[in-house]
Amino acid sequence: MSLSEDERLARLRLARTERVGPVAFRQLIGRFGDAVSALEALPAFSRRAGGQGVTPIDPGRIEREMADGNHAGARLIVLGDADYPERLAQIDPPPPVLWALGDPALLQRSCVAIVGARIASAGGQRIARGLAQQLGQAGHVVVSGMARGVDGAAHEGSLPTGSVAVLGGGVDDIYPPEHADLHRRLAENGCVVSENPMGARAQARDFPRRNRIISGLSRGVVVVEAEIRSGSLITARLAAEQGRDVFAVPGSPLDPRARGPNDLLRQGAILCEGLEDIERAFETFRAVRERETPPFESYPDEAADVSLLDRVAALLSPTPTPRDELARALGLPMSVIAGALLELNLAGRCELLPGGLVAAA
Repeated sequence: MSLSEDERLARLRLARTERVGPVAFRQLIGRFGDAVSALEALPAFSRRAGGQGVTPIDPGRIEREMADGNHAGARLIVLGDADYPERLAQIDPPPPVLWALGDPALLQRSCVAIVGARIASAGGQRIARGLAQQLGQAGHVVVSGMARGVDGAAHEGSLPTGSVAVLGGGVDDIYPPEHADLHRRLAENGCVVSENPMGARAQARDFPRRNRIISGLSRGVVVVEAEIRSGSLITARLAAEQGRDVFAVPGSPLDPRARGPNDLLRQGAILCEGLEDIERAFETFRAVRERETPPFESYPDEAADVSLLDRVAALLSPTPTPRDELARALGLPMSVIAGALLELNLAGRCELLPGGLVAAA
């Protein structure tokens, strides 16, 4: 089903509302059926668990966001749209909204991410560029983060065949500044993607979410060079959690930038020396990796009993806990527990985390 324009704007407004993160967004639409209804019910519904209530964001801010996006030539894609990337919709939770500058059809094709060190060696950049060219010639789109080093080389190698840059800020947030020309070419011949509004400047908290989109769009993630503590290894971990293949290009133990990929290989990543290693893995694991996950969960029509909310809250701790453990502890269906956690989250009493985890706020 295609969404009406009112529903698409309502989904953007719901996603931008305070306390409504990606998990709560998906659950609210599952609970109320659509974003229009969820916005109407949100103030009263969010007060039931003892909070002050959540007021939907001012519609004027959404109008300005739409005007800025349209002025820049960007396209809004919301979860539930027919052109929302199918693979990205499978992650838990998928980003509620995306802005795409360029050709969003690239997001639907077979994508492979190439990530690595910002201060990359000349050899590492050559490997990233060459592998990106090989992947493009084989029909794959290359996804990366438009950073210095490996990212930039991967985009350069794949621009003629299909390249996607996922940014931490808005799609107009050009960083590093020397990639202004690369950004322009990606917008003209590839695609630049972000879940943040136009004009947003990337903050530290945005990069883990950016990395989840890079891995979520992709069938696999290739790490070329990375030190042990790096965003590239975070992307690799997220890819593994999402059921994606993780590839690592081995390097000399004398180079600190090889420690990340070499450690991934110790943990079971797939050794990557070229395109054939990636294609072989895709053929081998295709039946296991592909799966369908409904974007929205269903819930009972009635709201949770207030006493149940307190019982669920009493079981929470700052340590993330799986929702199914709470369901077992209380002997209740998962849908009932999920509904109670949604109310507690909106009241500011718990935090809904990816992977079905929850923690006390």
